[in-house]
Amino acid sequence: MPKTNLDYWLALKLVPRLAVHKKLALVKQHGLAALFKSNKIISTLNLTTRQLSAFCHPDWPKIEKIIALSLACNSKIICFDEHQYPRLLQEIHDPPLVIFTQGNTSLLNKDQIAIVGSRSATINGRDIACKLAEELTQQGLVITSGMALGVDAAAHRGALRGNGNTIAVVATGLNKVYPSRHKQLSQDILQAGGLIVSEFVPGTLPKAGHFPKRNRIISGLCQGVLVVEAEIRSGSLITARCALEQGRDVYAVPGSINNPLAKGCHWLIKQGAKLVEECADIVEELTVSTVQLKTPTNQENNYQQDLFNDPLLASVDYEVTPIDIVVSRTKLPTEVVLTRLTMLELKGHVVAVPGGYIRLNRG
Repeated sequence: MPKTNLDYWLALKLVPRLAVHKKLALVKQHGLAALFKSNKIISTLNLTTRQLSAFCHPDWPKIEKIIALSLACNSKIICFDEHQYPRLLQEIHDPPLVIFTQGNTSLLNKDQIAIVGSRSATINGRDIACKLAEELTQQGLVITSGMALGVDAAAHRGALRGNGNTIAVVATGLNKVYPSRHKQLSQDILQAGGLIVSEFVPGTLPKAGHFPKRNRIISGLCQGVLVVEAEIRSGSLITARCALEQGRDVYAVPGSINNPLAKGCHWLIKQGAKLVEECADIVEELTVSTVQLKTPTNQENNYQQDLFNDPLLASVDYEVTPIDIVVSRTKLPTEVVLTRLTMLELKGHVVAVPGGYIRLNRG
């Protein structure tokens, strides 16, 4: 029986200990099917014995079983080169070669914000996550999270409460629900037109190493990541780090200095994450970014690809420049100025100090 595009992508996924970006480079150079049909191509590559075997003798029965198990749990498999594969996820360094999906796959390419946080979140933290998720869905955004206990679950429920859309990215096969107490939540997500996503084949059980891998997909799907309550050493900060590496925005909700679950958020804010007190703090920044992307010739609203040449930067002196002076010089709204100054600060062109901002000498 002739092999399909899906067969070959799954075969490539099963090649052991070969980085995803190297696999994709091979596909780009030689073509997907050719990698499994031409021993001449494979013989030129510096591969281990196991890797050579996976290319020369793919485990087709195992691949057929994966496809059958996926069908059995009402899952659709989407390959890296298909139009339904999320565009933002294609851009990251190590995207999954295939994703297993249950539910409304049209959500994959809609604007998304991830909301993540502590599994042992306080009641207040869960309430904040739920409220922000509800309000963000009412602005047309899809809420993406990991269906874990605490903040994740609250974010999904907030999206559902707002009659909005939500995506759960899980660290198991789609025929397993973890934690098991979230079986009803997973059903609610699907019944409401949401989506559940995994890179793991059906039958995969939860393991500690799966969750950091899952986190890169959460951030990779989204325009930005909002952290609500997180300890300094936590999976949520791993997601935030993934977001930064992927060029995504990071937002954080501050909390009491006496709350250990606020320390991770405070650390992120110190590193340049945007402080979020309400839904508008996220929506305004996304709106500004959208305007700039749609009107690249408008000098007042254009970051320009090189922030060092941003016209707003010229309005900041090498001594303390108050915000109102920058607003006066640029003739831009205060919220736009603050957003762009934050971006400039993240890039190391300016620094916030008491009384305003100082331009840094970048040579």
